[in-house]
Amino acid sequence: MVLLVDDQAMVGEAVRRALAGEPDIDFHYCAQPAEAIGVAELTRPTVILQDLVMPGVDGLTLVRRYRNNPATRDIPIIVLSTKEEAQMKSAAFSAGANDYLVKLPDSIELVARIRYHSRSYLNLLQRDEAYRALRQSQQQLLEINLELQRLTNSDGLTGLSNRRYFDEYLNAEWRRAQREQSQLALLMIDVDAFKAYNDTYGHVAGDEVLRRVASVIRENCARPADLPARFGGEEFAMILPATSPGGARLLGEKVRRAIEALQVPHEGSPTSPWLTVSIGGAVIVPAPDQVFSRLVELADTGLYQAKRNGRNQVLMA
Repeated sequence: MVLLVDDQAMVGEAVRRALAGEPDIDFHYCAQPAEAIGVAELTRPTVILQDLVMPGVDGLTLVRRYRNNPATRDIPIIVLSTKEEAQMKSAAFSAGANDYLVKLPDSIELVARIRYHSRSYLNLLQRDEAYRALRQSQQQLLEINLELQRLTNSDGLTGLSNRRYFDEYLNAEWRRAQREQSQLALLMIDVDAFKAYNDTYGHVAGDEVLRRVASVIRENCARPADLPARFGGEEFAMILPATSPGGARLLGEKVRRAIEALQVPHEGSPTSPWLTVSIGGAVIVPAPDQVFSRLVELADTGLYQAKRNGRNQVLMA
């Protein structure tokens, strides 16, 4: 696809005839320099033949305009001039031209230059398209991998982190706390009398209750480093890096009250007309010889004591 921009109709006709015998070359002609950019955007040529001397605007100015336009920025430009001057050639190439011919060039040379620059431009377009397709594929693969990772690390019922990821995350935060000698808190949260709830209302209702409890726990993990997880069955956990015993107790109490405030009826509960949770907590500055399971054991001890003391309470081990 060739676009000739030249104010002389005689030149336009001569170029048309030179290309007429080439069935694979389409020819377009623009006699008005002011319309050149618009015609180029419309016809999308693979080569622009640009006259240097025209009324109203010189050819070099047009070359610069092509290069500053996103739609024509990379299209090869062959400048046509009446003179074979080194200074003029230098100015044309500096403006962004790809080639320079003295008009009217021999038809064999003109066709050869057009074919060469067209092939180069089409190859560039193909490379760009291949690169865009590659980038798109890479982005899609990244999104798929992230989704797979999320599914691998998530509990299917509640959407919280699952036990596998809980163990990985707690181990990582435990090592960080060991290095920094900082506090690491853990809250273990258990739905009170959940078996009785399932027996009374059914497993579908039980699943819905677990989702609602998980939602409250998730909402109260305000910091990016806090991790809400489903530990197993009706038991949940909150990993709270850099949290003091007082801060952990306050957060546990906030979660307990929020779940009770849901006012989910629980006729099978021996202690409350509503669904409640018991929470055990522990805070450790890990010693070098300790393992992260020690924090789980202590939080479990607090949970066990909360259950023994009558449920629906927070107890720090």
